[in-house]
Amino acid sequence: MIRRVLFRFRRWIIWGLLVVLFAPLALTVVYRFVPPPITPLMVIRLVEGQGLTRDWVSWDEISPHLKRAAVAAEDNLFCEHDGFDWGSLESAVKAYAEGRRAGGGSTISMQTAKNLFLWPKRSILRKVLELPLTTALEVLWPKQRILEVYLNIAEWGPGIYGVEAAARANFRTSAKDLSLRQASQLVAVLPSPLNWRANPPGDYVAGRAATIRKRVGQLGPLLDCIGG
Repeated sequence: MIRRVLFRFRRWIIWGLLVVLFAPLALTVVYRFVPPPITPLMVIRLVEGQGLTRDWVSWDEISPHLKRAAVAAEDNLFCEHDGFDWGSLESAVKAYAEGRRAGGGSTISMQTAKNLFLWPKRSILRKVLELPLTTALEVLWPKQRILEVYLNIAEWGPGIYGVEAAARANFRTSAKDLSLRQASQLVAVLPSPLNWRANPPGDYVAGRAATIRKRVGQLGPLLDCIGG
């Protein structure tokens, strides 16, 4: 009897591990073509009572200004790297090991993997899990799909997900019609969307947005994978 129970328990563990290992890979293949219906962060915020406002828009319905501003703000080497900015990641790991705040090191690809499959709270475990998930995105998706999904599932404010909802909430316009100034103000709040506002922007957000606009003009070929 005990042996039978142990056998079943072991089988459940094996099946559980297989699901944990292969479910994200299967979903990555599906999400290459299908908009993700919901993410762990959205569920967490719903439980916290923040609501959920979101309207998926395709690549062609997103302003080129926003695409460029997002790369300029979040990941200058997005078009060049394989999912990881190893220099920044190494600096972040050293900072964490030394007990300092480990900022930086997270690319748009890594943030997309995290937002799709993982939880928001920082931890070594989450960072380790981001590595294979990010690699899968880079292998199975083109760069434009990664950025498209990122912009559609990112948190832009309390209960606001995706750039279409963010554009309408902040500027009463569509994601497609965002100007460079509006786009830069939106992406300027991404590091802390629950604490900063895109419109009207505070002094810090306004200054960061101005820096982003300047950087967009400087990146040149580093924006080639985004296109028009």
